[in-house]
Amino acid sequence: MSSNSSMVNEAAPSGEEAGELEAISGAEPLAAKRTARIFCIANQKGGVGKTTTAVNLAAALVAQEQRVLLVDLDPQGNATMGSGIDKRELQATLYQVLIGEASIAEAAKASESGYDVLPSNRELAGAEIDLVELEERERQLKHAIAAVADRYDFVLIDCPPTLSLLTLNGLAAAHGVIIPMQCEYFALEGLSDLVNTIKRVHANLNPDLRVIGLLRVMFDPRVTLQQQVSAQLESHFGDKVFKSIIPRNVRLAEAPSYGLPGVVFDPASKGAQAYVAFGAEMIERMKTL
Repeated sequence: MSSNSSMVNEAAPSGEEAGELEAISGAEPLAAKRTARIFCIANQKGGVGKTTTAVNLAAALVAQEQRVLLVDLDPQGNATMGSGIDKRELQATLYQVLIGEASIAEAAKASESGYDVLPSNRELAGAEIDLVELEERERQLKHAIAAVADRYDFVLIDCPPTLSLLTLNGLAAAHGVIIPMQCEYFALEGLSDLVNTIKRVHANLNPDLRVIGLLRVMFDPRVTLQQQVSAQLESHFGDKVFKSIIPRNVRLAEAPSYGLPGVVFDPASKGAQAYVAFGAEMIERMKTL
């Protein structure tokens, strides 16, 4: 057995962990919902393509004639900038929404790509302190989204990579979690931490929360280890792994500097086409959840 195979087997999720993923199921079928389906794009590991997935899925869903709100829950504001919104010129942001000084209707901005953005900037980092003193501090985002949920088909929440009060607000508001992950050794190790977090939120804050699926991103089929990890994910998690695979793609990496998702920046690129396929898969999956 190669050393790569040995490493993958050591880090592979156990049968118990795979069962836990299936066991985290929402209280109400998503297909029955008449207002927006709300999803967190989350992973407690940084640099795994959360924001790239959030902005491109938003654009891909718009291409499927869906009404989409993208919530930038990360103080770095990358989803805001990647959607072409100048975070230096904002009158109201997610920060004001969370502390009750503005509504989403007042703070949201329309992007050139066809979806609305609830933007963020560095000011959002201060929400961690301000929220602590509020009642229902983990549910401020949930309450704010409820006021506009009938205006959208999908609300996508781009979560920060840390387990913070901001992330808890995202998970408490969501119907499900989409987990982008690279097919690498340490990605498998980190997955169990995120699943444990989702389990705790499901038990204590949000019984509607479930894992929608694992999305393989930045995938390079030429790398044997990535092929092995991908196979492990399919073996252990089955239908919880999206069929769509997002390749490592330079056009996806270039797009944010132009303030556009890759789906809009270069629709013919392999990365853009993969996200368009993922958007279609998401809509199809809604029928069975």
